[in-house]
Amino acid sequence: MQSMKRMKLAAVAVFAAAAAMLAAGCDRNTADQPPPPVPRVSTVTVRLERIVLTSELPGRTSPYRIAEIRPRVNGLIQKRLFTEGSDVEAGQVLYQIDPAPFRATLANARAALARAEANLPSAQARSDRFEQLVAENAVSRQDYDDAVAALTAAKADVEYWKAMVETADINLEYTSITAPISGRIGRSSVTDGAIVTAYQPTPLATIQQLDPIYADMPQSTTELLRLQRRLEKGLIGRGNEKDGRNTVSLIQEDGTPYPLEGTLQFSDVTVDPTTGSVTLRAIFPNPDGMLLPGMFIKAAIREGICEEAILIPQQGVSRDPKGNPYALIVDAENKAASRPLTLDRAIGDKWLVAEGLEPGDRLIVEGLLMLRPGMAVQAASLDGTQEDPNPPCPLDESADRSDEGGR
Repeated sequence: MQSMKRMKLAAVAVFAAAAAMLAAGCDRNTADQPPPPVPRVSTVTVRLERIVLTSELPGRTSPYRIAEIRPRVNGLIQKRLFTEGSDVEAGQVLYQIDPAPFRATLANARAALARAEANLPSAQARSDRFEQLVAENAVSRQDYDDAVAALTAAKADVEYWKAMVETADINLEYTSITAPISGRIGRSSVTDGAIVTAYQPTPLATIQQLDPIYADMPQSTTELLRLQRRLEKGLIGRGNEKDGRNTVSLIQEDGTPYPLEGTLQFSDVTVDPTTGSVTLRAIFPNPDGMLLPGMFIKAAIREGICEEAILIPQQGVSRDPKGNPYALIVDAENKAASRPLTLDRAIGDKWLVAEGLEPGDRLIVEGLLMLRPGMAVQAASLDGTQEDPNPPCPLDESADRSDEGGR
């Protein structure tokens, strides 16, 4: 029994010694553990900039002028005198209608005019003679009145046939269908030998003037009102003619910029009730015919000038669970501080900030992962230069606490 007791006491002593050694080892590990590092962040300094505000609007091109070619007389198309898809000049003959019937009509009208003019001197002489005789009571008043009426009818007959000659001459000219404007002509709806009628609903062809060319862009009334409010508050200025306020740049359908600038012509005065937008029209030079009617484009329209704009990199803006934007800055104590933001729009890879930041704020753009407001940080500018060579001393405080634990 005594030996058993001695063995139990020895085991208890061994366990106690092991526990003491384990506790001493944990104290030493705690004392030797390094303090957590201070997060390193990269910042940019918020500054005021002068920027030109633009709106990018989608739209489509439309021809500067368009003319639908229709015949003005009935007839048979003898020949088409243009190449489809080519450029034509104003006055160029496009179609030739068979002129033979119209030449015959003109000749008939001229002959009738000649006959009427031949009868006119006789009627004039008879009227003059009866005028003298009626004064001498040699003829009756009725005969004189008949002579005057015959003269008037003869004159009217001459005027009528003059008008018929002019009409026949015009119709003969209409057999040559000419281009009313210069431009590019499309496909023809008729071929040689087709019968056409005057002012038919289906055009023979269509001519479109493509240089210059229009670009029509719908703008929502919401954006229009927002722009007006910003102008009234003085947040942006209209600029002047030298600033080129009315200039418009264009991006083509494949994403390439159009090399020539356009000019804003006007804003429509009526709101489309189905879309809630108004149409803006710009005019662009198109000497090489790169732009065709109906093409989809994007136009950058200048709104105004913001003299004191704040632009920040997009990577410096975060969102809370509700989707509200905010940014983290480095305050005077070298700690991260949160600033709620009001964003206006994205400009390239930056945000235009309406409210939330002030000039001189150090905006954190790198090292945001796991960073929380109130945490001490070691800030450096984005180019790698350390902004504060004497960061706060949490390392020293941790070291002191470790030393005390060791003692």
